[in-house]
Amino acid sequence: MKVAWLFPGQGSQVVGMGKALAEASPAARDVYARVDATLAREPTFTGMLSRLCFEGPEAELTLTANTQPAIVATSIALLAALRERHGDSLPTPSFAAGHSLGEYAALVAGGALSVEDACVVVHRRVRAMQEAVPAGVGAMSAVMGADATVVEEVCREAAAATGEVVSPANFNAPGQIVIAGGANAVKKAGELVAARKGKAIPLKVSAPFHCALMAPAADVVRTALGAVTVRAPSFPVVANVDASPRVEPAAIVEALVQQVASPVRWQASVEAMVAAGVTHALEIGPGKVLAGLCKRIALGLRVHNVSDLAGIEAVPAFFATEQA
Repeated sequence: MKVAWLFPGQGSQVVGMGKALAEASPAARDVYARVDATLAREPTFTGMLSRLCFEGPEAELTLTANTQPAIVATSIALLAALRERHGDSLPTPSFAAGHSLGEYAALVAGGALSVEDACVVVHRRVRAMQEAVPAGVGAMSAVMGADATVVEEVCREAAAATGEVVSPANFNAPGQIVIAGGANAVKKAGELVAARKGKAIPLKVSAPFHCALMAPAADVVRTALGAVTVRAPSFPVVANVDASPRVEPAAIVEALVQQVASPVRWQASVEAMVAAGVTHALEIGPGKVLAGLCKRIALGLRVHNVSDLAGIEAVPAFFATEQA
């Protein structure tokens, strides 16, 4: 059996995430305590991360600069509790992968980064991405019912018509691609998609992530990663930027830097793991977004959600059932 560990990105957060987990698991509680202590020394982070996760308020938790480290910390707290509960009986993953910011959690899982360093880098990363484009200048939309060729074509047409940047930002699954860029260009691309019988749904985001407008933030990420220790992970981590596994620290850093202004190739990442023999996956983190995407990408891939204590308890039964 080949197993992958998958870690979610932004949009999976919910007030109350991790609360029962931290109350029941010393290992999870320790993760939150370490991250709280580290972010308390970060000048631009206000409040206590664990309190935001456990109690909200929602308006503060959903601020992108808070959301992203909160998701990383909660994902790693769940992993810590999972390891605490099942220890050596837990199958070693052949690969890990994470969606956008989830790639940092995947690297923590493999030992390439500490959770403290990952949360600091993610916080600095998202602040730099927000500052790269003034509010209202950029936009993102989810395009439904159009394949990659059509989406890339309408983006080229919209960019030419408006003189603004617009490009695919997330290749999530067949028929679900997110685009990002200048607000006028994203709107125009949506009109062109509609003319081709597709649909573009504007997203409520603080910046046009994963497009060329984010290039200034890449330098911030490179500097932030240069200030922390990046090690070779104990298993390959599939990079968003090209859906290829990474194990060398320098290659990992370069992939994270490129990821800032490049599309997230999630569909290709899942397809690559399945092609390498992966048949089972654990989605470790809040929500069930990745399990839903995987169903659209690879019908034969079995995914179990580890988003709470019940999910942790059910892991042995998931593997036992699949082996039967």
